[in-house]
Amino acid sequence: MPLRVNNELIEDEVIREEIRTLRLRLAEAMPQEHPSAIEARAKEWARENVIERVLLRQAALADPEPVPAEVIEKAGGNAAEADLQFRVERLAIRHAGRIAPPRNKDVVDYYRHHRETMAIPEAVRAAHIIKNVDEKTSEERALAAIRAAEERIKSGETFEAVADEFSDCPGSGGDLGWFPRGQMVPEFDAVVFALKPGEISPVFRTAFGFHIAKVNARAEERMATFDEARPQIERLLMTQKHQSALERLCDYLRARATVEEAG
Repeated sequence: MPLRVNNELIEDEVIREEIRTLRLRLAEAMPQEHPSAIEARAKEWARENVIERVLLRQAALADPEPVPAEVIEKAGGNAAEADLQFRVERLAIRHAGRIAPPRNKDVVDYYRHHRETMAIPEAVRAAHIIKNVDEKTSEERALAAIRAAEERIKSGETFEAVADEFSDCPGSGGDLGWFPRGQMVPEFDAVVFALKPGEISPVFRTAFGFHIAKVNARAEERMATFDEARPQIERLLMTQKHQSALERLCDYLRARATVEEAG
């Protein structure tokens, strides 16, 4: 059923779309939950989510203070979205008061209680030789070129020298630096994470073309030290503070809003 929020009409389709979005998110987050329970929760939350978004937008657009020009410039094609987001965050901070950075004690306590979640994932430092397959280079030509590079390595030339001469991404011996699983395409990960340090792969294919990879070093997954985890924890605690401020602003606006059925 459509709503009026401070006399602004909210069509029923807006709420139905929010229900669809929430239904998918809840089903993914709670796979053991019965579909009827997920549906009931989605309907309950959707109405309030839409009302809160409308109230935040109304309050933000009613604020006469302009948004700094640099915020709009950085947003590029998303200027309207950046303008609204900045106004909402500014209102939340005004309503909640100054949001202080997390205290050292809070950061230490969080690390102590959540250390097991502060993992640094397994990573490798790898290099590769690639011959791209694209509109300029056919599959056959790219494969022949990578096979030629492979033969040069087998004949005793260093991987790095061959990479700089043959690869379509030359320079630095084909070094890709350190990366964890998931940063590269799955086909590339499957090969390099199976290699030992110093080992060179056979030719393999990805969506980009043909590769030969070499792993120079690898690091196993481990718990982050406090100093390594600190920036992440500080960002998380600040996000929680901003979210709390936004929730308090929503409560304030909701208590003073006129919300009624429009149908």
